[in-house]
Amino acid sequence: MVKIRLRRMGAHKAPFYRVIVADSRTPRDGRFIEEIGYYNPMTEPKTIKIDAEKANKWLSNGAQPTETVRALFKKSGIIE
Repeated sequence: MVKIRLRRMGAHKAPFYRVIVADSRTPRDGRFIEEIGYYNPMTEPKTIKIDAEKANKWLSNGAQPTETVRALFKKSGIIE
């Protein structure tokens, strides 16, 4: 199954995340298919930048977002 999920990047105690499309069996920070955006919770306000066109393409192809990514999609206006 293909998942849309977060990949942790950044320094110790200063995380930011890339929104990626990956096989559900790969490790969290392992191999991925495509990067579709990023999320930085450390800035004020929190930065969310997701390519809506790529996200909708993957969603229409059957990729399942995780709960956190689904919440980010709702904040970005990608899904209702």
